[in-house]
Amino acid sequence: MSLSDDEISLILIAALMHDIGYAQLQHEEIGTGAQHTQTHVKRGITFMQHYFSERHLPEHFPMFLEPMIFSTDPALNFSDIEFQDDRTRFLGQLVVTADLTGQMADRTYLEKLLFLYLEFKEAHFGNFQSIHDLLRQTRRFYEIAMAKLDGPFGGLYVNLSFHFKDMMGVEKNFYLESIEKNIDYLERVIARNEAEYLSMLKRGGIVEKAKAILEPED
Repeated sequence: MSLSDDEISLILIAALMHDIGYAQLQHEEIGTGAQHTQTHVKRGITFMQHYFSERHLPEHFPMFLEPMIFSTDPALNFSDIEFQDDRTRFLGQLVVTADLTGQMADRTYLEKLLFLYLEFKEAHFGNFQSIHDLLRQTRRFYEIAMAKLDGPFGGLYVNLSFHFKDMMGVEKNFYLESIEKNIDYLERVIARNEAEYLSMLKRGGIVEKAKAILEPED
């Protein structure tokens, strides 16, 4: 299925702006922006609307972008989002599929969960008792995410294999393989004693950075 130039532009803009609501405004001097965890999608849509208005960009874009950006809000049921038409719903499915698969396939996905814990802690969001607790509950998040990818998001992630076939001549879905490797390794981590969890997360020096943030509070 081919995409028009406008549709490609909408997808790129939605991808770029779906998390921009975490950014602090000039008068917001407390916190890191993580306190906006539960409202960042709505804030991002407001930013998008002002951005288009101030720069006299295509007036019809925001009405398509709003539901597309809302697609990335995990607090919303995808079926409850009002799209302009079925085609825009498909674009929303593309955006949220890219958001989820890109996140979970990241080589440092498990390490970055430590930063996610710090984000949730600042936002007073979730019921995680510790970083270790969040790691243990991530398996459930994976199951929920895959159910959404296969269900309301249309199973579009399976088509990522076409990209690798076209670009590399390899009929594999490296995104899905990376996600499964991350979850398999997570199982090995949480099977150990809690005191050993963080010693098994070694990529990017992220554990050390997260500990440096936590230590002043201990």
